[in-house]
Amino acid sequence: MAKEYRSREERKRMEKPSKGTPKKREGLLKKIILIILTCGLVGLLGVVGTFYYLISDAPKLDTKKLQVPLSSTILDKDGNVIAELGKERRTKVSYSEIPKVVEDAFLATEDIRFYKHKGVDTRRVVGAVLANITGGFGSQGGSTITQQVVKNSFLSPEKTIKRKVQEWYLAFQLEQKYSKHQILELYLNKVYFSNGLKGQGVYGIAKASERYFSKDLSEITLPEAATLAGMVQSPNNFNPAKHPKASENRRNIVLSQMKKYGYITEDQFTQSKAIPMEKLIKVQEDESVKYHSFLDVVIDEVEKNGDANVYTDGLIIETTLDTKAQDKADEIINRGKEFYPSDEFQTGFVLTDTKTGEIKAVGAGRNTTSGGLNFSTDIKRQPGSTIKPVLDYGPAIQNLKWSTNHQIVDEPYQYSDGTPIRNSDKNYKGQISIREALTRSRNIPALKTIQEVGLDRSREFGNGLGFNFEKDTFYESHSIGGFTGVSAMEMAGAYAAFGNGGVYIKPHAVTRIIYQDKTEKVLTPEPKQAMSDYTAYMITDMLRDVVKSPSGTGGLANIPGLDMVGKTGTTNYPDDVKAKYGFPSNATRDSWFVGYTPDVTVSVWTGYEKNKKDHYLGQSSVKIAKYIAKDMLQETANSSSKFQKPDSVVEIRDELFIKGEKMDEVPKDELLEPAQKVTSKFDETTGNILLNWQYPSDLLPSTTFEVSYEANKVAGQTQKVQGTTATISGIVPGDIVKIKIVATSEEGKSNPVTITVDLTSAVEPTTPTDDDTQTGDDNGSGDNDDTEDDNDGIDNGNGTDDGNEDDNGDPITPETTDPNKPTVPTNPTKPTKPQENGGIKNSTSFYLDSEMNTKNFRVLS
Repeated sequence: MAKEYRSREERKRMEKPSKGTPKKREGLLKKIILIILTCGLVGLLGVVGTFYYLISDAPKLDTKKLQVPLSSTILDKDGNVIAELGKERRTKVSYSEIPKVVEDAFLATEDIRFYKHKGVDTRRVVGAVLANITGGFGSQGGSTITQQVVKNSFLSPEKTIKRKVQEWYLAFQLEQKYSKHQILELYLNKVYFSNGLKGQGVYGIAKASERYFSKDLSEITLPEAATLAGMVQSPNNFNPAKHPKASENRRNIVLSQMKKYGYITEDQFTQSKAIPMEKLIKVQEDESVKYHSFLDVVIDEVEKNGDANVYTDGLIIETTLDTKAQDKADEIINRGKEFYPSDEFQTGFVLTDTKTGEIKAVGAGRNTTSGGLNFSTDIKRQPGSTIKPVLDYGPAIQNLKWSTNHQIVDEPYQYSDGTPIRNSDKNYKGQISIREALTRSRNIPALKTIQEVGLDRSREFGNGLGFNFEKDTFYESHSIGGFTGVSAMEMAGAYAAFGNGGVYIKPHAVTRIIYQDKTEKVLTPEPKQAMSDYTAYMITDMLRDVVKSPSGTGGLANIPGLDMVGKTGTTNYPDDVKAKYGFPSNATRDSWFVGYTPDVTVSVWTGYEKNKKDHYLGQSSVKIAKYIAKDMLQETANSSSKFQKPDSVVEIRDELFIKGEKMDEVPKDELLEPAQKVTSKFDETTGNILLNWQYPSDLLPSTTFEVSYEANKVAGQTQKVQGTTATISGIVPGDIVKIKIVATSEEGKSNPVTITVDLTSAVEPTTPTDDDTQTGDDNGSGDNDDTEDDNDGIDNGNGTDDGNEDDNGDPITPETTDPNKPTVPTNPTKPTKPQENGGIKNSTSFYLDSEMNTKNFRVLS
């Protein structure tokens, strides 16, 4: 019994809690609560301290800043002020003058809880925080209308926590000082609506109504109010005059928001959405503004990259503008019918620094206004043959290590799907080098090249030069420019990389932005090595022949004495378009010339914005792109700058090879007999030098002679002569004339024979010299050969631009009439057409290079 009792007692003792356990648990709980309260207090103090630290240097609510936007100062490359944008250009309205439809459109789009919050909408802040966690800080701001007034009036646009906290703080203050109606009035009078009069920004709802609809604000309609409300998110991108389709899509989103929140009915939504933007817009014409073409590019760059408003944020913007170059661009744009065939004829061009990518001048288009369509940046047109160095031969040299003498057979051919491709002359040249294929702009070798390179490598090479080709929409037709299109600005960036040793730098007009609070942002892009230096130089050397060789397509753009290169490109219309508008079979849609020197690059597009009757390029107007390029380069290029061959390139007989790669395509060494017993006679009355020489009678029928000269070290016109006589005109007493004669045939080319006619003291020439005593530069350097056939517009072996191809490479047939033919411009002057006496096609040329003491030759076209 005792044992059992003890067991029950023991059991009770075991079941009964000890006296010390509650006290221990209670003490632990108190400690936890105390720690939590302490941490909370410390955290709260930390938050409060941090908040006060962040707002310690917040600006005060300055009433003047609330009312007047701050103008921005634009500087050229030398630091001189060229424009001040943002001076007051508005029509102020009171809240009572703001139509209800305008208020509804903006509240539905920008701040639906405007009348319920106290400056900051906590719901939107929470949503913004969540978006920033998933998308990175700055991905969404959650700003109310009150916050936007504060941000645009007092703060820099940088996306930082400090700036956002100051924005909240000032928004609360603003709500304490002003009524909701006053804040909405401030907002609608300050909000920015893209470019406007005299190149200044349109801001304020009343001025925007005048600008885009040519009407008083009191007359504004629902779709018009929705259009303006939609612009606030991105004023330039949703500019209805500049981007009508994007603006229309954005307007419809605003209308859907208004319907969602009950501001409009379903019928109002449907009716307003159905109105095309083109029917709404009636843009008030801008007054002229100096440098507006360049300033439009500056404004776009600041808004895309600087997160600031040029017209309201009081910025200092440092740019790359070369005022001398821009003055020349403006002069070209403003030429009349002595240069352009019609008022509707358009051009867009850009001049950049080859080595830095800095934009020196912009030709935005003829009869354009600030904030309108910029034809150098906004339009995308098929580039034609100008794309061949970018997508065909550049990738081939880079990836396949081809030499400039790599051989391709120009023969009947088709795309991989069986669609035929043709050269524009409907002929074939058999085996030719890629140098000749590019110089003559042959389509079939271009297609064969991209097929050997592979579409993926071609696309990657192009994207490395600033393009954005998508894999799923990249086809073989890209080899000859058969795709949606590019801008003149993009082409300038790509070509400049070839002239810059393979380094690509995106063209840019702004180098630095300095904000009101003295913070700054550098916008200069980072250089990228897009290709090897050998690829860049070998493409450059081949493109030199396009403008310098008698067989090249770009002779009209050549500037004697300037080391320049370039490429032409033309496109035609589809058959259905030609039939609809009555265009001739050889009508050209786009004409391009892109060229560069070691220091500047120019990219020129010409054509018509829209298809209309007689709006096409003919055999004369298709040349205007070359004239523009020549004028810009003459004004800005440095004649002493020369392209330097890198150590990675080996030159053998005028063809280029990659050092260390196979050289199994070295041209054969064959030389023709040179001209013999050359004599000359100067006729002071006519200003002509008469030349005579002798040549073996059995070789004469198959031989053509290239006669070139320099007068006082200035290169003149090269002639192709069948026979043993030639005449050089335009010579005056006192000139020193150096003349070079080279024999050419299907078999090859002779060393040059040179004579010098010194008219400073006598008219008798010096004794003719033989081949190995001369450098024999036979590449046409310094010659301004217009070898284009003005009669048929197709490649007949005389060097015309055969780039007139559509997506399939279909040729353009001979042109019959040209209603758009302009009078021959006085500046630049058109070179005299050389004699056409049976020039030999597909010939191989040779000459002796005295510096290398080896026989060199080039395959000429």
